[in-house]
Amino acid sequence: MLEYYVVLRSVLRVRPHLRCCRTRCRHCRVFFLTHPCNVKQCDKVRCPFGCREAHRRQEAIRRSTAYYSDEEGKKRKKNINQRRCRKGPATTLPPRRASTSTSKARCARPTPQMLQHVRMVVSLIEGRRISRRQVRLMLAKNLRQHTVVRRRKIDQAVLWLHKQPP
Repeated sequence: MLEYYVVLRSVLRVRPHLRCCRTRCRHCRVFFLTHPCNVKQCDKVRCPFGCREAHRRQEAIRRSTAYYSDEEGKKRKKNINQRRCRKGPATTLPPRRASTSTSKARCARPTPQMLQHVRMVVSLIEGRRISRRQVRLMLAKNLRQHTVVRRRKIDQAVLWLHKQPP
């Protein structure tokens, strides 16, 4: 968290016009940059680091509970449950084998919401529009990690070039 705040402060120091875009998450109280059109809604804005999705899920559960607790919702839920019982057992598909490499790659991928937030922040900092493709390329370049094995930098670069040729 400290590294994030150091970077945020350095960006705000270099680009003082972005100070108006800095806001605090309503839920976790973390400072982050938001689009200028959202600044006036400071009491409603939640951070893109998980609070937005959590709030959306909670509100969906609240709406669903409220709907299915009244008479119309109870009737509808009863019909849905009866239809499910009439269908019989569903055909089961053979389980997919998940390889370890795809599961690791899936965990490392940023969510679309996070990509959109990074795109918006980079666009604000650079003062120009950035595409999602450019953000993905930038993240792939910057988030590339070296292996845990100790190697000289040149050996590491050669190994990486063999895995991902230009």
